[in-house]
Amino acid sequence: MASTSGVDLLKKMDELYRSDTSVATMKMTIVTPDWQRTLEMDSWTRGMDDTFIRVLEPKKDRGVTTLKIDQQMWNYFPKINKVIKVPPSMMMGSWMGSDFTNDDLVRESSLVDDYHVDNEDLGDNILLTLTPKQETVTVWGKITILVKSDSLLPIKQTYFNEKGSKVRVMTFSDVREFSGKTIPATMTMEPLNKKGHKTIIQYEQAKFDVEIANSVFTQRNMKKRF
Repeated sequence: MASTSGVDLLKKMDELYRSDTSVATMKMTIVTPDWQRTLEMDSWTRGMDDTFIRVLEPKKDRGVTTLKIDQQMWNYFPKINKVIKVPPSMMMGSWMGSDFTNDDLVRESSLVDDYHVDNEDLGDNILLTLTPKQETVTVWGKITILVKSDSLLPIKQTYFNEKGSKVRVMTFSDVREFSGKTIPATMTMEPLNKKGHKTIIQYEQAKFDVEIANSVFTQRNMKKRF
């Protein structure tokens, strides 16, 4: 695996769940010490720039949608029939009360564009260490990604604050094949400062490199009844 550079590996991480396009059905389970709730949702992505997410269940959240085009993001709430723009300052805010941020869900930016990367061969695994480029605006002082040497699939992604303390950990599991592409179907995000909290995203169906109409990535589609 010596021939695979850190930048190439990081590009693979960027594109793992996206490809040129993707259409997926996912389940998100939010766990706290006091309660647990599950969202069912569909997502569409095009490259690194465009994302559309629609919540299907539970009934009270049905029809909530998220749209991201280039660097802009909006949420639509059917109860108030309003599209609300998400300002850049809120990109690190929680998405739907989960431990995933708005940025995690829609990937406002590319890891390759925003971070310098060093890779260390650990035998069975490769450790990628990401440090922000000078012009990058981020709350993370460092991100590490542990990748399996043989499959080049991620095992664990750890986020550090600017003081170098671990803040949250995302683990990858349940490796499965969807339409010819092998990915970890389950991602679990745990904030280390909130005991007993975690959010699990499970891919139930996924198709990659399929035709997606331009009309999907529009504010009109956000309000569409289904």
